[in-house]
Amino acid sequence: MVRITRNEGQRLSLLHVLGVAWLFIALILTSTHGTALARDQALENLKQTGKAFASVAKQVSPAVVFIKIEKSVKANPFMGPTLPFNDEFFRRFFGQPMPGPGDKQPQRPQQEQKRMIQGQGSGFIISADGYILTNNHVVGSADKVYVKLLDGREFTAKTVGTDPATDVAVIKIDAKNLPVLPLGDSDKLDVGEWVLALGNPFGLSHTLTAGIVSAKGRSHVGIADYEDFIQTDAAINPGNSGGPLIDLEGKVIGINTAIYSQSGGSMGIGFAIPVNLAKGVYTQLIEHGSVERGYVGIMIQEITPELAKSFKLKDTNGVLVAQVMPDTPGAKAGLKQGDVIVKLNGEPVDEIGPFRNKIAMMKPGTTVKLGVIRDGAMKTFSVKIEKMPAKNAAAAAAPQDSIGKAGITVTNLTKELAEKYGYQNENGVVVTQVDPDSSAARAGIAPGMLIQEVNRKEIKNTKDFEAAIGKKTDKPILMLVKNQQGSRYIALDPEK
Repeated sequence: MVRITRNEGQRLSLLHVLGVAWLFIALILTSTHGTALARDQALENLKQTGKAFASVAKQVSPAVVFIKIEKSVKANPFMGPTLPFNDEFFRRFFGQPMPGPGDKQPQRPQQEQKRMIQGQGSGFIISADGYILTNNHVVGSADKVYVKLLDGREFTAKTVGTDPATDVAVIKIDAKNLPVLPLGDSDKLDVGEWVLALGNPFGLSHTLTAGIVSAKGRSHVGIADYEDFIQTDAAINPGNSGGPLIDLEGKVIGINTAIYSQSGGSMGIGFAIPVNLAKGVYTQLIEHGSVERGYVGIMIQEITPELAKSFKLKDTNGVLVAQVMPDTPGAKAGLKQGDVIVKLNGEPVDEIGPFRNKIAMMKPGTTVKLGVIRDGAMKTFSVKIEKMPAKNAAAAAAPQDSIGKAGITVTNLTKELAEKYGYQNENGVVVTQVDPDSSAARAGIAPGMLIQEVNRKEIKNTKDFEAAIGKKTDKPILMLVKNQQGSRYIALDPEK
């Protein structure tokens, strides 16, 4: 047994305290050193990121162009170029102009004269012999298009073709051995990746901004007919339209197209057309000057939770066939109203936008396999894509409205009503009145609409309708309604 005296204990206690103190000091020094190392490493990472941005900017800027357009418009010399009182847009917001003192006297005819207005945008070179990709809204209505390169050279450009449905356009300048931007694969882009936007915002040539991919597959934005936008927080401003959205490899993954803004400037929400969508468009524009789209001949709509419940679906994935036009590829293949398309060539179909875009970009004559849920069973249909007729849509989306409660008065479809509303050779009952306080009104059901089905049963007259609507149920009432725009399904909660 070892004994420790009081003095020895004090000495050991002192040594213990000193040891802990030195250990604490050592930890502080180590921590401080570690923090310094971490800080230095973070700074080095930032420097490397900046150098990466600089390298990409240096690499791609020579192929980014400044576009200036000129358009001749009619102007009234008595009103002046800055007071367009006769313009419909102006009247909509400000009303009719105040009458002048001479308004009661016979006025001389207002002679119209033309004046030139200018606009600007961006674009990027996709071939060494001068083809340039940009937006339709930049050059589509222009009388003259001018292009300026980074090296200062200026050219008058020719508009090769425009496609308002996707907002893509191709122009060409007479030059050779031009720098070209390589095109990437926008399908492989992930949310959160760094992207760079290049263009000429507010006329400031070759401006570079950086951000990330905020979202993919944005549709229902209201910019174009075929939408599948990349959303980014890289600053995009007026004049950026038509410029490239670049990944860190210096490849184009999108065409900067629009912003969401309440101020006119960037608010961190910008939209770019995926380059994979643009590829098929610009190829056709170069080869034919226009775009030929695939066509199935069906009206489709999104599946809401209420519709999913009505159709006894497990989820809201897929698209609902609201109408099949006669003598179209869809009709010939055997598609019917109420079918739910869940697969396209074996790949899942989740939303309207991507499905419409894929069908539209298919070459007429192509045969596709559609996986369809019909009455709870999976079926497969072979559809031969045809060329889209003029003023049509590959797989048009039926207008979407909110879901509401019943509150509807109907009448039988007479010959006079059929002629009035264009329902010849149709069956159903015509809506004559909708309770303005009901959810049916908020759902968009309005007088003049034709109700063709209730809970998947055909409605031929008011007796059928009253029998179907009068059944007590706590389940949504599924209606197939039609108006001048086409048919769609609406699921209404019964009146409580």
